[in-house]
Order: sequence, then C-alpha cells, then structure tokens
Amino acid sequence: MEPIVVYHNPACSKSRGTLEILRERGVAFSVVEYLKAPLDAAQLADVLGKIGAPAADLVRKDAHFRELGLAAGDYQNASAVAQLLADHPRLMQRPIVVRGERAVVARPPEKVEELL
Repeated sequence: MEPIVVYHNPACSKSRGTLEILRERGVAFSVVEYLKAPLDAAQLADVLGKIGAPAADLVRKDAHFRELGLAAGDYQNASAVAQLLADHPRLMQRPIVVRGERAVVARPPEKVEELL
C-alpha cells in the first residue's frame, strides 16, 4: 500500500474529521501540519497535479484572501496557485490527502475514501 500523507490544519473540523475516518479504518498515515511546515511552490505544483481538479479549487477565497486584496481570476493556473499557496499557506483548502499519484481535498471528510 502506498503511504498516505494528510496535509492537516488542527483548527479545521474537516481536517480533524478526515483523520478520524482514517483512524477508524485502521489506515496508516502521516500528518504534515502545513502551517508549521509550509510546502514550497514545487511541492504544491506536484500536489495540484495529483488532485485532478481545477487549480483554483485549492484556494480558499475567505476573509484572509480578501484582506490580501487578491482577485480570484488571477489564480486559475497551477503555477499561479502554487506560488500563492507557498506565499500564503493559510489560503490552502484543507485537508489535502495524498496517496501515491492521487490526491483529494477531503471536503467533506468522507472524500478521503476515494483513496482507500
């Protein structure tokens, strides 16, 4: 079985729920608290390539996004999104779960089951 990595934010209920699902199923995984250990643009580009969803879906367009004065239309391609998230990790959707060459944004947490 390929290792599972969860890019986790402990303050996020969806992220905590994803970890709970993995534990309930007895799945081995490692956790990266991406706010403490941010991914660089190359790592984020790799994750984006595994998700199979539009790059813009990985960006949280929340109050912090607006406070930074950002425009959603500026973050449609993978390289722009990867650099944005490297510069502002708080804007990354979470949790992201990676297994081999596949990844999901586990929102809702049950989406993690797509990788099991």
